[in-house]
Amino acid sequence: MLRLIHATEEFEYDQARELFLEYVESLGVDLSFQNIATELQNIPGEYAPPDGCILLALDSEQPAGCVALRKIDEQVCEMKRLYVKPQWKGRGVGKKLALAILDEAKIRGYSFIRLDTLPTMQQAIQLYRSLEFYPIEPYRFNPIEGTLYMEKQLK
Repeated sequence: MLRLIHATEEFEYDQARELFLEYVESLGVDLSFQNIATELQNIPGEYAPPDGCILLALDSEQPAGCVALRKIDEQVCEMKRLYVKPQWKGRGVGKKLALAILDEAKIRGYSFIRLDTLPTMQQAIQLYRSLEFYPIEPYRFNPIEGTLYMEKQLK
C-alpha cells in the first residue's frame, strides 16, 4: 500500500537523497548550475521546515517517489524534484505527490507555487496543466533551452 510521509529522520533524508540523484540522472542534462552536489549533501537544506518540506511516497517502506517544497519569498514557494521511480509510473503516484505538496504549500500560507520543467517532460507538463498551473516568465536562471516556467495560484 502506497503512503506519503514527511522526511524528518536522517534515514528518510538518505532516501530522498537517493531519489533526487535518480531524478537528476534520469534527466540526462547537466544541472551543475543548480549546485546539485551541495543540495544533495545538505538535505534537507532549503527544503527544511517550517518554510519547506520533503515528501516521500513509500510502498512497503521502499521509496517509490518524492517531491520537495522550498520558499522563494513570503508569498511564493517552489515545487522541486517531483520524481517517481520507473516501476511506479502510470499509477498516479506523481499526481498524489503533486497534490500533497500543493496542500503543504497552502498550509504554510503561500499564495503561489512555481516550478520549472524541461520540454521533454511531457507527462509532467500534462500533470501540471491538469492541476491548473499556467506558464509564466522565467523567475530564476536556467540555461537549458526550452525550460518551461509555471505557476499556480493557491489562494
